[in-house]
Amino acid sequence: MSDRPAAPRKVRCPMCAGESVYAPSNPFRPFCSERCKLMDLGAWASDQYSIPGAPLERPLDPDPDQSALPSAPKTLQ
Repeated sequence: MSDRPAAPRKVRCPMCAGESVYAPSNPFRPFCSERCKLMDLGAWASDQYSIPGAPLERPLDPDPDQSALPSAPKTLQ
């Protein structure tokens, strides 16, 4: 058994395919840099990526004519 620590695992960055250290020392893992991490986030936010499946039967947003929050209790005067 060796006393030296294991070498950090190196993987390919999902955005640029460059080398990325997959270890706690890399705060952007599995990406190689903050730039690649933000580019991936932007791709999700702009619907460049999607998860296959049937469309939702109802919209996620509540009806704009109805309040999403319950009405405040009325005070007695």
